[in-house]
Amino acid sequence: MPKGSAPKEKIFIDKTLGRITVRKSPRARKRISFKVTPGNGVVVTIPRWLTYRTGLLFLIPRREWALDCLKRQAEAEMVPGNGITQEERDSLVEKMRAEAKLTLIPRLRELAGRYGFSPGRVTIKHNSSNWGSCSRLGNINLNLNLMQVPEPCRDYVILHELCHLRYLNHGKEFHALLDSLVSDAIGEPWTTAICRKELKKYKLI
Repeated sequence: MPKGSAPKEKIFIDKTLGRITVRKSPRARKRISFKVTPGNGVVVTIPRWLTYRTGLLFLIPRREWALDCLKRQAEAEMVPGNGITQEERDSLVEKMRAEAKLTLIPRLRELAGRYGFSPGRVTIKHNSSNWGSCSRLGNINLNLNLMQVPEPCRDYVILHELCHLRYLNHGKEFHALLDSLVSDAIGEPWTTAICRKELKKYKLI
């Protein structure tokens, strides 16, 4: 790695959010982003030329979303037989389903319109095998567990399934299209590879 290209970061402790890491990255040329992950807490990524204080200020209007995300992740870590009953688990699933319908479906329609896709029926599913799927008829299923992952990862899954409307495979053309849409819709520092890696950190409950 070239000298000076390694990310620099500072860690701040917040009374409610816990650990906040503000990280300077050479890949974040113009865009500020943040993610909330189990174990790492809140991570804000900023261009190298911005101050760490700017990263903290960016988080202020997104504070409630980050708190809610941390809460959902903590709930998702609990499984039947390990501090949560089946009834509580079912209640959590239904809450996530309701949130997914209000969040994921409108977002899919928005991205589909932006990039010229015409999906069929869009359904929120609960399964433990995939984050989403697209049928030969153009119907798309999205997993309600997407509500526990960072917003860029949700968009990645949605774009992945939309690309299947054009290529019902994982060939070169499919990946080229997906990479271009992820770059345009999500942007640095998020890439398809980073989104896939991030999704592996989450459990499908």
